[in-house]
Amino acid sequence: MKKIWVKIDPWDKELVTTALEGGADGIMVPDGYSASVKELGKITTICDDGDIVPGRDLETFQITHGDQEETILRLSKEKMVVLECTDWTIIPLENLIAKGADVVAKVNNLDEAVVAFGILEKGVKQILFHTDDPVVLKKALAILKEGEEKVPLTLATIIEVLPVGMGDRVCVDTCTAMEKGQGMLVGNSSGSLFLVHAETVSNPYVAPRPFRINAGAVHAYTRVPGNRTRYLSELEAGDSVLIYDHRGKASIAIVGRLKIEKRPMMLIRADIDGKEVSTIVQNAETIRLTSPEGDPLSVVNLKKGDKVVAYTESCGRHFGHQIEETITEK
Repeated sequence: MKKIWVKIDPWDKELVTTALEGGADGIMVPDGYSASVKELGKITTICDDGDIVPGRDLETFQITHGDQEETILRLSKEKMVVLECTDWTIIPLENLIAKGADVVAKVNNLDEAVVAFGILEKGVKQILFHTDDPVVLKKALAILKEGEEKVPLTLATIIEVLPVGMGDRVCVDTCTAMEKGQGMLVGNSSGSLFLVHAETVSNPYVAPRPFRINAGAVHAYTRVPGNRTRYLSELEAGDSVLIYDHRGKASIAIVGRLKIEKRPMMLIRADIDGKEVSTIVQNAETIRLTSPEGDPLSVVNLKKGDKVVAYTESCGRHFGHQIEETITEK
């Protein structure tokens, strides 16, 4: 489990509250402020009067060249090591992780945090996030914590698959190579989404494009970090989207580009516990939903009674945010 510590120096009550509400695992504060943190919420504190004491339990090490790696490796076996890189290059972390060092990477922004957690497809186990901006901290915690999300997926039973004519469909090309069982949650309603499988399957006509999800029509919703939804048409290069496997485990992917083109479309109607749900996708063999076992199922072969993986929630949404309000979408 990845852990996110937050460094707050000088003392700032608003930042502490933001860290607590955002699900931080620990807070490093100036000496003497541990009790002030715990008055606001129960969390691990790092300071001379805290749960983790610098010097005794933790060392901060500033790495400036590769010759220091063996020292850090040895030190990390005795206590926690917070590693600072003067020019924040990933090379020292790559080398240390490859050698088995357990270090905490100090980062100053979301981009650095994402890189630190993803180095060598394994990443560091903990980061120390340092910012003096509550807005930046709130956004970073939301996105980083969402990457650990696991949503309860369910099964939808196909009712009907119906060609509906031409429309604008969206291919989402990400910076991630996906595997069997992975894709994006997409649907006509923000609260009812189908797991549209990535293009990982070979066929005689088109080579696999495991970075791509041919997701659906421009109006459709998909889930993004921060427990939000967005229209497919709103996405653009550099945005973050959520990739799910068929068990509901989420990871974050970056959009590389969108391809919006006119194509013949089809309506897929299905039932989830008596509730009708739907989505519109391109009418083509290469577009696939996902079976309960994680197998890609071509939409052109779907028939009444087939089971596919889906997600549903009871509350409504306004501008992508969950709200407790009765909303009917047809």
